Amino acid sequence: MVSHNITNRKKLELSDKLNLRVLRIFIALEEFKSVAKAAESLGLSKSSVSQHITTLENSVGIPLFDRKQKPIALTLAGQVLSLHANRIVASISAAETALADINAGSLPILNFAIIDDLDASLTPVMATTLQERLTQSSICTFSGRSDQVTKRLINREADIAVTATLPANLNKFEVQELYKEDFVLVVAKCKYDPKLDWRKQLSTLPLVQFSEAMPTGQMVATHLKRIRLDTPKRFSFETSRSVISTVARTGGWTLATPLSILDASRFSNDIELFQLPFPRLLRSVFLINRNDELGTLPEALANTFRQLLRNELLVEFEKISPAMSGMLEVTSDTIVK
Repeated sequence: MVSHNITNRKKLELSDKLNLRVLRIFIALEEFKSVAKAAESLGLSKSSVSQHITTLENSVGIPLFDRKQKPIALTLAGQVLSLHANRIVASISAAETALADINAGSLPILNFAIIDDLDASLTPVMATTLQERLTQSSICTFSGRSDQVTKRLINREADIAVTATLPANLNKFEVQELYKEDFVLVVAKCKYDPKLDWRKQLSTLPLVQFSEAMPTGQMVATHLKRIRLDTPKRFSFETSRSVISTVARTGGWTLATPLSILDASRFSNDIELFQLPFPRLLRSVFLINRNDELGTLPEALANTFRQLLRNELLVEFEKISPAMSGMLEVTSDTIVK
């Protein structure tokens, strides 16, 4: 009877040590085979990882890792624990995801914000995807400048945002890059010859700008200053359709991204596209949501957007300008943070 009580007490003591935090540290060390790399992956110090593993081994009463091997490897006891630890952590992760999805599905209203360039192409896909996942929710959308979109997310006026402007405090948000795109030179038909001096040619044509009140306009203005291209500023607009149409009508030029050009595709026969004859200008667009609030929904939505970008929008842009196809790169299905 005494022996039975001692055994039960040891089991209870060991159960206290085998908490979820310790098991995740154990699995990380098993995976990376390095205390330093395991600590980095978990956001912990090396001493904290070592201390937790040592405490766990003392509680078990037998080494779990063979530290004489390089890299370190599991002992037989470690292999036994690994089998159970991975099952436990996987089950807990699945439960966390399921609970988060229940919370997302119970939202009466989900607010979505997206930059103007993508509103017409991505918003219908977003609405379809969200309605399939959130059958009880009302979907409200906002489109505007990327700084406005990000501000709505920060102020909790949006739950999910597609924007080129990252929040200042990234610790509160999950960020998934959707695509990268190079700015290209957009010139009215027959107004530019890439074989001639670009600076002289552009200096004689009216520059049609994106408004410097918006991030895209600020990026372009800063870049033109960087390359010391001083040209008269004749027109300024906040929408890509207005910028591209004015380029076509006035015989002017601008710098624009592939998807903003696609947004104004009705004017594609009146413009020509060229790679920048000076250093490149690049922007990335992200899907952003607050941490731990919407379960797997943002990741599913991001992957749906990427599929649309690859299968439809990239194809449409290549039709407008086959030579410019490399200017738009859809990102792999990974989470940035």
